[in-house]
Amino acid sequence: MSLSDRRNLLLSIAALPLAAACGFSPAYAPGGAGQALRGQVRVADPVQSRDFDFVVALEDRLGRPAAPRFDLTYSLSTSERGAARIPGLGDSRITLLGTVTYELTETTTGRVVTEGSLRNFTNYSTTDTQLATLRAKEDAEARLMRILADQVVARLIAALSE
Repeated sequence: MSLSDRRNLLLSIAALPLAAACGFSPAYAPGGAGQALRGQVRVADPVQSRDFDFVVALEDRLGRPAAPRFDLTYSLSTSERGAARIPGLGDSRITLLGTVTYELTETTTGRVVTEGSLRNFTNYSTTDTQLATLRAKEDAEARLMRILADQVVARLIAALSE
């Protein structure tokens, strides 16, 4: 056994008590908070196309509910602003900003388990054709909804872990 292998082994053994003392447990382990949400959250019905993207992303992570224990309501808003400008041509890159406000409640008691508001952004490029710019915008909006859904799921898991 080489010296570096021994060093790595000794450091690993020395770190075991620290890992055990921190109380870390994987969210998706059996009995973890991630599993407690799987198939248990009914997301409010989508209204706009971005809502559909958001709900699909949530259900990808949480599963479709069979007998939901929780209801998730949400509100989405987006805005745009120019990120790069070419003199004489206008904006060549657009930043799409998104905000989601959410509330998770127990279906039986109506008790609010957690609530919050999250923000994120994504970008897309404009081109000389309207169709390409429109598709780039739609793709950016779908990416933004997935990012926001992932953030919401992470917060829900953290709230149930407490």
